[in-house]
Amino acid sequence: MPHYDLAIIGSGSGNSLITPFWDTKQVALIDGGVFGGTCLNVGCIPTKMYVYPAGLAATPAEAARLGVDMSLDKVHWNGIRDRIFGRIDAIAESGRKYRADELDNVDLYQEYVRFTGPRTLVGTSGVEITADQVVVAAGSRAVLPDVPGIDLPQVHTSDTVMRIDGLPARVVVVGGGYIAAEFASVFAGFGSEVTQVNRSGRLLRGIDADVSTRFAAAAAARWNLVLDHSLEAINDNGDGTVTAVFKAADGSPLRLEADVVLMATGRVPNSDRLDVAAAGFDLTSNGTLAVDGNLRILSEGKPVAGLYALGDIANEYQLKHVANRETRVVANNLENPDRMRSIDYTAVPFAVFSNPQVASVGLSEEDARAAAEPGTDIVAAVQDYGSTAYGWAMEDEEGVVKLVAEKATGRLLGAHIMGHEASILIQPLVQAMVAGTTVHQLARGPYWIHPALTEVVENALLALDVDVPADAPL
Repeated sequence: MPHYDLAIIGSGSGNSLITPFWDTKQVALIDGGVFGGTCLNVGCIPTKMYVYPAGLAATPAEAARLGVDMSLDKVHWNGIRDRIFGRIDAIAESGRKYRADELDNVDLYQEYVRFTGPRTLVGTSGVEITADQVVVAAGSRAVLPDVPGIDLPQVHTSDTVMRIDGLPARVVVVGGGYIAAEFASVFAGFGSEVTQVNRSGRLLRGIDADVSTRFAAAAAARWNLVLDHSLEAINDNGDGTVTAVFKAADGSPLRLEADVVLMATGRVPNSDRLDVAAAGFDLTSNGTLAVDGNLRILSEGKPVAGLYALGDIANEYQLKHVANRETRVVANNLENPDRMRSIDYTAVPFAVFSNPQVASVGLSEEDARAAAEPGTDIVAAVQDYGSTAYGWAMEDEEGVVKLVAEKATGRLLGAHIMGHEASILIQPLVQAMVAGTTVHQLARGPYWIHPALTEVVENALLALDVDVPADAPL
């Protein structure tokens, strides 16, 4: 039975744990999927490599509003696909070979494993492994509803849809989250007829209601949007196409013919595939491994020394930048058990790279008011892109910044942005929330370049009705 100083389950963020510290120790790296994990192979990186050209393809419609006639000649889907995965597949394979063939201290197990005890694992090949320390970084996977036809070849998840052959003429996207929004935007930008169907009446559930409403309006202007409909079945038409059957709240049916159905109905942590019960590990109500502030796995409510978890299997964020931060914390704690560090989830932002972009950090107005102590005055401000000089240049009619703060303290509680480069515009607000910079300090301390688009953030800060100290910057 091979024994290791460290066993890592997952080759995404977990792969980064193998630092020079382990050069004289034995490490097992275990992954039955594609080397490199979700973000590199089927997640944030390839999707954004589709998002950018899809944005270019959608440029003629925007340019026409500004007096510039442009045309889109053709979208070479297969060429775009091959460019993207020609790069990504090579990176994944290079990383696999490096771990498998070039490091004497690392053994790569390309198979799935399950726990038989806290520090013992058995693989699908029957190999048994033990380790002094174990890190579970096994990620998450797309979840599919149990409906007839879900296994048809025309039905895809984000794992497979980016590798299809040829641009589909008609795409049905099922779901209302960020994956659904991004792929609806990509296919619509490339010229497919897209219909997005969500079972609830709200898109992008994690953002402020006002911004969600605005995004739904923007989405409906770009592709077909159907809300409050549940998927019932997907039927094979016998000619290479399918019909997705939905049911409205009143029971009335909706039938949509499509070449491709993309299921973007959420992701679940892979903890259920590891037999964590055999190791005695605790799970949270949403199926993630329970961990303490140092990211040590909990067993009967207590942290187990030398056992860690990170990434989608250990948090609800499902964001690569969160997994990267957790990786740094776990790496430190593995290598410096006497100088442990804890994870800080203050002001975790996320962005949806759709058209238009959406970015969010902190509390929505509803949540801020619900969480406020009695007597605490919560204020909010909304600023349109079109109210600034750069917004005039763009003739922007949909971009918006919404900020939420405590009136008495000027503490920023949440920021929600929809529009051009929202993922960039939100960063100073994230930094302010982490550093404890007040609304007035951020608005009046630094200079804000005129007439840059960042003025919309400055003006939103100034519009917040917060109490201003007498000695505050003018």
